[in-house]
Amino acid sequence: MTPTAGRLIGAVAATLAIMFVVPFPFYAGAEALGLVELPQDGSPAQFVLSVLVMKIGVALGFVFLFILARPAFKQRWWLYAGIWWVMYAIVEVGQAIGPGYTGAEAVAGILAEAVYFPLSTVVVGRILGRN
Repeated sequence: MTPTAGRLIGAVAATLAIMFVVPFPFYAGAEALGLVELPQDGSPAQFVLSVLVMKIGVALGFVFLFILARPAFKQRWWLYAGIWWVMYAIVEVGQAIGPGYTGAEAVAGILAEAVYFPLSTVVVGRILGRN
């Protein structure tokens, strides 16, 4: 079943909202505990805009691959979310190895991703259907 344009836009918008909003409590908690600092270079608006643009790309990929992956995953959607989580957890660790990104930031990201990939999978599945 090919999704309608409205459902497709709704799925991308819902995924974007989840992926953009869910990380805030994790990073805010780490910042409140003194484990991470707010970015010092550039304006806060510039930082939020850069995060939004990156999340738009992830949301588009997540939804379009979801559509293509439906026949392969059938009732194993937790696996689809898990693959995305592992992929991004590895990216977080890689960033933490390099300069300018701490282990605490990586842990906050990994925890946020452990929430937003499964949540996005459930929401997109309800909007677009799993079969």
